[in-house]
Amino acid sequence: MNSVTQMVKPFETKGPTPTSTPYEAQKSFSSVLKQTIENVNKSQLQSDVLTEKLARGENIDLHQVMIASQKASITLQGTLEVRNKVIEAYQEMMRMQV
Repeated sequence: MNSVTQMVKPFETKGPTPTSTPYEAQKSFSSVLKQTIENVNKSQLQSDVLTEKLARGENIDLHQVMIASQKASITLQGTLEVRNKVIEAYQEMMRMQV
């Protein structure tokens, strides 16, 4: 299952809201972030391997190489957009006056 679909879940309006300590939330966030970055890296490496096979003239379909390349590109672009939004939110919080 895709890591993005695992992270994005619909809000539940019924039932009590789970409470967690800031440490638990930080640990959970860092593990999700680490897993997502590992998935992006894995797709980049897979794309590199397939591209190298194609360049060496091995028996591999061009469409497989292109699909892997596009998947790697899309996951990287999505990760960069999330990073930009996180930085933007952090900068906005730092501008807040207390």
